[in-house]
Amino acid sequence: MQKNNSSYKTISEVAKILNLINNKTGKMNTHTLRFWEKQFKQIKPIILSGRRRYYDHHSIELLKKIKFLLKEKGMTINGVKRFLENNKSFNLDEPNNSFIKTDKNNLKSQVKKISNLLKEIKKLK
Repeated sequence: MQKNNSSYKTISEVAKILNLINNKTGKMNTHTLRFWEKQFKQIKPIILSGRRRYYDHHSIELLKKIKFLLKEKGMTINGVKRFLENNKSFNLDEPNNSFIKTDKNNLKSQVKKISNLLKEIKKLK
């Protein structure tokens, strides 16, 4: 039986959605979600009897943003905290996302600089 997309998800289901899987053991890295809960006050799962956590759609979307910023963009936890405070409406799926666009331009600039440095190093040999 499949759960409704708007229903609450368990911590294991959220870890699977976020692909937080230990490559060696194949088990879900649920400890990462519990750690992020402590670090980011915006994540508020419902904790029912037996101390089981249940995440709503809003919390899952926020966790996706956090994972993207930490893992894909290489930001620090403090950097992500500041970013989320200043960009409350940040949407990963937005096609004209200025954060991503700016980062692409910055990346192109850095690649060009590295390329030029490599050319200079080859000349020195």
